Amino acid sequence: CWEVRKHNSSEWCHFIWSNPDCRLDGGFLDYLNGVFCVFPPRLLPLAVTLYALWLLYLFIILGVTAEKFFCPNLSAISTNLKLSHNVAIFSLTSPLHGVTFLAFGNGAPDVFSAVVAFSDPRTAGLAIGAIFGAGVFVTTVVAGGIALVKPFTAASRPFLRDVIFYMVAVFLTFVVLYWGRIRLGEALGYLGLYVFYVLTVVLCTWIHRRQRGDGLAPPGPWEPEMPTDVEEPEPSGTNSGDYGEEYRPLLPSRETSLRILTTALSPLDYRKWRRKPWYWRLFKAFKVPVELVLLLTVPVVDPDKDDLNWKRPLNCLHILTSPLLCVLTLKSGTYGLYQIQGVFPVWGLVILVASALALIVFITTSNEEPPKYHCVFAFLGFLASAMWINAAATELVNILRTLGIIFQLSNTVLGLTLLAWGNSIGDTFSDLTMARQGYPRMAFSACFGGIIFNILVGVGLGCLLQMTSSQPLVKLEPDSPLVWVLAGALGLSLVFSFVTVPAQCFQLGKAYGLCLITYYLAFLCMALLTEFRVIHFSTL
Repeated sequence: CWEVRKHNSSEWCHFIWSNPDCRLDGGFLDYLNGVFCVFPPRLLPLAVTLYALWLLYLFIILGVTAEKFFCPNLSAISTNLKLSHNVAIFSLTSPLHGVTFLAFGNGAPDVFSAVVAFSDPRTAGLAIGAIFGAGVFVTTVVAGGIALVKPFTAASRPFLRDVIFYMVAVFLTFVVLYWGRIRLGEALGYLGLYVFYVLTVVLCTWIHRRQRGDGLAPPGPWEPEMPTDVEEPEPSGTNSGDYGEEYRPLLPSRETSLRILTTALSPLDYRKWRRKPWYWRLFKAFKVPVELVLLLTVPVVDPDKDDLNWKRPLNCLHILTSPLLCVLTLKSGTYGLYQIQGVFPVWGLVILVASALALIVFITTSNEEPPKYHCVFAFLGFLASAMWINAAATELVNILRTLGIIFQLSNTVLGLTLLAWGNSIGDTFSDLTMARQGYPRMAFSACFGGIIFNILVGVGLGCLLQMTSSQPLVKLEPDSPLVWVLAGALGLSLVFSFVTVPAQCFQLGKAYGLCLITYYLAFLCMALLTEFRVIHFSTL
């Protein structure tokens, strides 16, 4: 399909329609048809500009969904499953940050993007480029930025453990790329290695906590400092900060269902809006439509609230909208539009059943007290937000492939730049903010814990799902020599940190940070020169 630009502009549309390689699998919009058939050739720059803006908005959708809906429901599920005193809580308070549930929440956009990209051999390069590109970016720019913002003493044992596991994961991926295919055993091996990593972290933390006397002793020189509840109260994880819960009246009064519904659906806190700067308001204005649609379709359960964020009219509406969303986004609506016996559509059946169930729940519950089965809404919200993320990731992969065809760029370079940067923005800001607040060790641990999850679960789950739908073999043929530059750069950055950090007695300062950032800039220059064939490499 790359050869479309080599033809005369009058033949572009016919080439797109007649070439099977130009068909985009999944997604709701046909971007190739839009840019080459709907827009005339002279308006190609306008089409590219609109696509770029839509690409940015897709990143906003991914970020908002993961932060305010996916993660809170995941946290509520872990609480309901009684995991808050073992694996789940560790991920928030120690070197296990980014290992389990929090890693799943933070890495959801990356993993879903990888799964969608692996579902089509033509876009597998996007997944490899994004996973490797994000790995290089996080282990150099983000880790270096933490050292620049707040020099600190790294946690020695967790650091060495995470770097060793990550190097093993990168080596396995390098071997798989060299073979050019991945079988069921290798895919399960990725997931098994991540399970082994989690068990290793849990066991090491448990042993050390016992040696410390269940955490009563002060932290050792190799342990990252852990904020207590007094130092840094943990946020609720829901959207209560944005939607005016801090201004709740001291004397509660009975509210009508209509009032509760309109208040719960308001994505703006007008008091907060007035005291925020203009750039915050501008960004918030872009997020409001996304948040409104998500509030309509995704329930959020907050265990930290007395009412568990129970909004009876809205939650009853969710019983209808969430299942409808799931059937209409699964396989881009293929299942939802299917007609039973060629007469009645599936979405119509879902509306009938869900409406009856919502009516029953509305009649048998009250506005003041959540029902005993309210935890079920956490699972429903988790599923609905996962479907939103999957739909946005599908559109993201398709539009990146379209931009690659327009500009004659490989999927790998798009993955290591646009997709990797977009998915890493949230982690970058959160880690640097954590470092500024005085917790650089925890932020540094997050750099490695999160990307280990992304590479092992992203590759393993993505290939495993493709095997279940097509064939027991996934071909991973590099579409550019840039893949080997990526793999080598990531491996070299890990070896650099593995050698230099212990050599500095785990004292990380500005010199270390500057070296990492300079390394990333040099890598980016070499990657772009390789992509544009200024630098040539012999094929393996």
